[in-house]
Amino acid sequence: MRIVKDRDIYVDVVEKGMLRAQKLLWIASANLKDMHVKQRRRYRSILDSFATLARDGVEIRLIHAARPSANFLNSMARHPELSTAMEMLICPRTHFKTVIVDGKWAYTGSANFTGAGMGVKSDNRRNFEIGVIVDEPEHVRELMNYFDRVWIGQHCPSCGHRSICPHPIV
Repeated sequence: MRIVKDRDIYVDVVEKGMLRAQKLLWIASANLKDMHVKQRRRYRSILDSFATLARDGVEIRLIHAARPSANFLNSMARHPELSTAMEMLICPRTHFKTVIVDGKWAYTGSANFTGAGMGVKSDNRRNFEIGVIVDEPEHVRELMNYFDRVWIGQHCPSCGHRSICPHPIV
């Protein structure tokens, strides 16, 4: 286990993790915004990279609590293949922030899937965030099981938020 914070979240979770996924990339976040990542000399939407990952066969799943930002949706529209290659689930109760890469390591902590949360922004504009990266198989498996229980809607029958849930799983 290793503690990561602020800019280290971008380097260790985004650059060394998400962008290098080979089999699966599962992300849970309360908020989804169009985070930009450095590609060569420019910053581009992370969804450009996700489109490449999806073409390479990486399974991408996103659980989020609310409608993604307009910029996220606009960037996604530039990659129509993501509408089928990247599975997304809205669950209004989602507040956990987790990234799982290839079933080998995971991040969990306070950072939402936003530039300010994941440390992409400058020192003066990013949030103060902290989390842990784990690579012990039992801890990664526990986070994957938790993610999967939300993904399959195990909590849906007794959730209590059906009136605000856009797609309850029944």
